[in-house]
Amino acid sequence: MSSDVVLTAALRNNLLSLQNTQSLIDTTQLRLATGLKINSALDGPSNFFAAQSLDNRAGDLSRLLDGISQSIRTIEEADNGITALTTLVEQAQSITTSARDELASSGGEARAVGEVDLSTQADLTSLAAIDTGDTFDIVTTDATGAQITEAISIDAGDTIYSLTAKITDAFSDNRNGEITASVTDEGFIAIQSSGGSSFRIVDDFVGGGSEVTNAGFTALGLGDYFEIESVDNGGADTRAAATIVAGNTVTSITLNESSGDTVEAGDVIAGASYQDVNGTTVLSGFAAADTINFDVNTDAGTTSVTYTLTATSTFQDLVDTINLDTTVNQELTASFDSDTGQLSFTSLSDTVNSFGIRVDTAAAGQFNLGLGDPTGNLDPIASAAGVTEERVFSFNDSTESLDSLADDYNRVREQIDALVNDAQFRGINLLNGDDLTTFFNEDNSSTLTTSGVNFTSNGLGLTEATFRSSTAIELSSVQSRGALEEVRSFGSSLANNLAIIQTRQDFTKATINTLAAGADDLTVADQNEEGANLLALQTRQTLGVTSLSLASQSQQAVLRLF
Repeated sequence: MSSDVVLTAALRNNLLSLQNTQSLIDTTQLRLATGLKINSALDGPSNFFAAQSLDNRAGDLSRLLDGISQSIRTIEEADNGITALTTLVEQAQSITTSARDELASSGGEARAVGEVDLSTQADLTSLAAIDTGDTFDIVTTDATGAQITEAISIDAGDTIYSLTAKITDAFSDNRNGEITASVTDEGFIAIQSSGGSSFRIVDDFVGGGSEVTNAGFTALGLGDYFEIESVDNGGADTRAAATIVAGNTVTSITLNESSGDTVEAGDVIAGASYQDVNGTTVLSGFAAADTINFDVNTDAGTTSVTYTLTATSTFQDLVDTINLDTTVNQELTASFDSDTGQLSFTSLSDTVNSFGIRVDTAAAGQFNLGLGDPTGNLDPIASAAGVTEERVFSFNDSTESLDSLADDYNRVREQIDALVNDAQFRGINLLNGDDLTTFFNEDNSSTLTTSGVNFTSNGLGLTEATFRSSTAIELSSVQSRGALEEVRSFGSSLANNLAIIQTRQDFTKATINTLAAGADDLTVADQNEEGANLLALQTRQTLGVTSLSLASQSQQAVLRLF
């Protein structure tokens, strides 16, 4: 067309070169401005999408780092709880130790202590109601549960020191030292079991001979242990005796039916026959109209309640007789555990000195429940027809102190529960049964599950404490030791998982850096190189403009003709 501008080939070539140079300058300037040599798929599809894939994975892992960090905080919070729990459980264990010491110091380990200073008494046989040759038996059980008896004689010239030596020597020489005796600083006689088992002190009356009577025991300062026990031997004689128990609770052996099933609180007593674990009959011979009497001897005197059996009387009826009596239930409580088949009696006050059971049956009967001794072999109650049999159980005087310690222990249990409930982080509580799952890669195929535990007091097996007996104290002690082992073991497990998660956190951070560096290798521009390129292109552009000017000089020569 006539309107088109006609350029020579030289001009067109120079113009095209300048255009290419400008395009390269624009690209280089973009690289310098963005720092990237690949800004879009148009700049290099292979590198662009490869870098995008690396960046995407790095972003996914970066988001996982947040979850890993929260997992670390969750475990740290659980570890804080473990540290506090360890202190609380150790405190509970310390309380059980104090309770054991209190029980021992107050006579709770089956210890009978007199109340008369005999340190200056030159001859015990000169005391009222004690004659030369008077004897009494000390009955206990050995390590196998077998009943053992040693007869102790008070001879002319015996002092309280020689008498206690006789007792200790008898069980040391012939037995395994189950019973020891000593003189207290106050000059009182003290007799106790070395292993904490119960024992009986009883006159050895077998139809004749000399024996330490109830009055004789009173002269020795031990009268409070015997004052309410009177055993009728065939209706003609009485016998002084008392069972010294370890603690404030007497519990029977487990009672079983003939089928082997455990006796329950609703099972009848009259007309029934129940066995121990060996199949030996331990309760039988009871019928309607037979009576079971409960006597509670306190500092203020003796209170009693009598239960007369009917054909439908149950163990629960027996328990209710005590618990519903407004006088007796202030000093004593009873219970029957249907899970274990055990009957228990517990003193409620330091004013309780002893507790007696009198059994009066029309026919010969057995009432060998092992009260005061878990073997059932200490001194079984076997009554003849029409004969009243009684057993007296003497308690220690540490009820109030032990109850206070039990309250302290139970408060620790409450604080354990409160602490566990507070040991949660963002709704996850590893100490209250929640599990924590930590994800380590973008497709969640690599994980670590930190399994939670139930570290409430019940979860740790810390049952409510009573501290009314050495058995109850030992149970709490065993439970607290077991709880401490569990807490420490879980603390080690938490530390291991925390180390793993922290290692994976460091690994994930390093991986993110590697992925980012890999993406940069594919897309990031070399600023030095691009700067040099720009300088070279600008020089080329200047030269191109000069070249274009030279190419147009022939046309300028034509212009000069006019």
